[in-house]
Amino acid sequence: MGGSSFKWVRPEVYPLFGALGAAVGICAMQLVRNAWTNPEVRLTKANRTAGVLENFDEGYRYKENALRRFVRDKPPQIMPSVNEFFSRDN
Repeated sequence: MGGSSFKWVRPEVYPLFGALGAAVGICAMQLVRNAWTNPEVRLTKANRTAGVLENFDEGYRYKENALRRFVRDKPPQIMPSVNEFFSRDN
């Protein structure tokens, strides 16, 4: 019975495993981010009894995360150099 335990898995499905793993990782990251940093989510009983808070600073910090600040001044294109090349008038 030697050999690999993944004998039934073909090499063609490895990219699918990678894509699904990345998707599950992104979902888990978003779940953790919302559970710990979202100002509207309160996990402890003491925080839930506070009711509606007027904490605009915490909400602004949650909305303006690091990724949003990074892409703010970038052009909204995936490959700007390729777009410029094909949009030139010749």
